[in-house]
Amino acid sequence: MSLILAAESLAEIIRDTLTECESCSVAIAAIIHVALVGAFFGLPAGIFIWAERKVSARIQDRLGPTRVGGRFGWLQSLADGAKLVQKEDLAPAAADKFLFRIAPYIVVIASFAAFMFLPFTDGWSAVSLDVGLFLLFGMLSLEVLGVILAGYASASKWALFGGMREAAQMVSYEIPMSICALVPIVMAGTLNLNEVIHYQSADWIGVIPPFLHWNVFHPVAGPAFVVYFVCATASCKRAPFDLAEAESELVAGFLTEYSGMRWSFFFLAEYASMFLVSAVAAILFLGGWDDGFGIVRSLKGSSTDVLAPSVILGNLIGAAVLMAKASKLVLLQIWVRWTLPRLRIDQVMTTCLKYLLPMACALFLAAVVYPIALLVWTGRPQLLPRLNNEQVKAEVLTSSEVEVKVAAADGEVIQ
Repeated sequence: MSLILAAESLAEIIRDTLTECESCSVAIAAIIHVALVGAFFGLPAGIFIWAERKVSARIQDRLGPTRVGGRFGWLQSLADGAKLVQKEDLAPAAADKFLFRIAPYIVVIASFAAFMFLPFTDGWSAVSLDVGLFLLFGMLSLEVLGVILAGYASASKWALFGGMREAAQMVSYEIPMSICALVPIVMAGTLNLNEVIHYQSADWIGVIPPFLHWNVFHPVAGPAFVVYFVCATASCKRAPFDLAEAESELVAGFLTEYSGMRWSFFFLAEYASMFLVSAVAAILFLGGWDDGFGIVRSLKGSSTDVLAPSVILGNLIGAAVLMAKASKLVLLQIWVRWTLPRLRIDQVMTTCLKYLLPMACALFLAAVVYPIALLVWTGRPQLLPRLNNEQVKAEVLTSSEVEVKVAAADGEVIQ
């Protein structure tokens, strides 16, 4: 499949309904997509900052966050935001001013750009690529550059130590995380996240519910989900892996010299990344936008009209399902932070290199060998039967088929 911008399909709708100007329709569609992705980037971060305060208060039996901030405490987060906006933006006298000021923006942009490849529901993504997962992880990994620059440019040994720890931790944990993410990719045979979800969707087969086809119930992909989630928690600098900003040792790590909005940008990117890696986990292992009971599939049916009311309703339900799954995983990360004690930095690295990395490699090998062994023993590469294999094949277009359709639309003669 060639590169497909979601703005193209929206631009066609705008051109057919509002204006005949092609450049205007593309521009309007691009603005709408940037606004939507920006909303999905910022809103979950604000909600989870509020949830972190409330969940931690309940776990630790602290009364403050459960009683202040108006009803449900949402005014407390609003007050924090107003406070950060009013704070003076300072930089240390010995700091590299340019690198110091640009580092938070690199972190935010890296996290924001990764959202462009995330399918919020069937076909609803800013950019749909056959290598979508590869580029998503590539963009997300650039976040560590901003952290390193923040520690280096601050002219503080504590900030520099925090940046060095973060570089070692993120680079190390991204390896087993990416290997575990390849397990469902090997099973589905594609790096396209939308097609991975189609692979997990199925029809009712007797008493077998469709959600049993999710990869999390697979004997190999299930353990891979656990390893992926642990590595994703560490890559987001969450406790018990938050040694890069350990306030008991390094004051605030690479954040020591930051204040005001630049300080808040780091936490905005952290919570957005938590939602992003949780959404990727939901897509790879928990069926993504598939509800598991065939409701979304039945609403969409075989209709190809994207403006059909049933298709729109099915897509909206699918988006809500994906966000609910990702939100539950984020709440699990918050729960772990306020429950488990912090590890030492040597324990953090030992956990990754001595345990998680070998486990990830073994699971990847098992993902390759398992269907072959199952095919030899049972005659098919999977345990549960599927009724919609042909439908999935019809929905997944090969690159040659896309080229033929594009050429036919342009009026070219295909031999």
